Amino acid sequence: MILTVTLNAAVDVTYRLDRVARHGSNRVTAPAERAGGKGVNVARVLAALGHDTAVTGLAGGATGEALRADLATAGLRDEFVPIDGTTRRTVTVVEEELGDATVYLEPGPTVSGAEWSHFTARYRRLLRSARAVVLAGSLPAGVPPDAYGRLVALAAQAGVPAVLDAEGAALRAALAAGPALVKPNQAELAATTGPVDPLTGARRLRAAGARAVVVSLGPGGLLASTPDGDWRARPPEPVRGNPTGAGDSAVAALTAGLVAGTPWPVRLAEAVALSAATVLAPLAGSFDPVEHRQLLPRVRVRPVYPGSPARPAAPQGDPCPS
Repeated sequence: MILTVTLNAAVDVTYRLDRVARHGSNRVTAPAERAGGKGVNVARVLAALGHDTAVTGLAGGATGEALRADLATAGLRDEFVPIDGTTRRTVTVVEEELGDATVYLEPGPTVSGAEWSHFTARYRRLLRSARAVVLAGSLPAGVPPDAYGRLVALAAQAGVPAVLDAEGAALRAALAAGPALVKPNQAELAATTGPVDPLTGARRLRAAGARAVVVSLGPGGLLASTPDGDWRARPPEPVRGNPTGAGDSAVAALTAGLVAGTPWPVRLAEAVALSAATVLAPLAGSFDPVEHRQLLPRVRVRPVYPGSPARPAAPQGDPCPS
């Protein structure tokens, strides 16, 4: 079983329209709602790929009830811990003509000390049957600032590799615990290491304790710094659509590769193809399986040698956002 953790879960609302009339009225037809948050999206993709998964985190209020009802509808194993606060909502506005999206993120609830203790107890129990754990997303108020460090350390004690998708202080606090993989996007990497080139930033995270680092570079694909070398994986061409959740699909592919022990070039090709296929799907946590199969053999993976350039293209329509 692969366990995913979403401490600041959400109900994701998606609006699609041709183009936003800014400072005016916009009529939306058929808005979509589903359980979301990074770890939930990762679990959806893993389940679609045939992996046994469980989702845990914190959920409360009417929004939390809606989230858990959608998990049941999707057939995902729900191990969320109830809290008194209300789970947040996020709103994604997809502009079809531009092939791009704008996301609005609510802050989320405040978690009590007792609720956090209840969660960590359940987390310890779930680790007993986990082959890997994915820790993803922002931290809600009330959770310890070093929460991810504590959770990575508990996973290490249980012999479970941890994949971490976070940024800034939350990420820095977890590095010393030795996550198996860290997956920031370019902006998140800069927020964590400062304004350095992505390869230098990735190597800094490894020097601080991460065993491997994979950075999303938007239309440039992925850059990886690993114990087996540094790699660059590029999609065959840019894709247009809804990029929300594409980075979560990359995390799903990388986690599946970690569990299977596949070589890094294979993991990275799968991650790029799956994240690009997610941009072409209507909702986060979904991917276009036909496009995935067609894109996979066309992804270019090359080693990056010391001194060689590894700079990304200018950001536009990121196929691998976090």
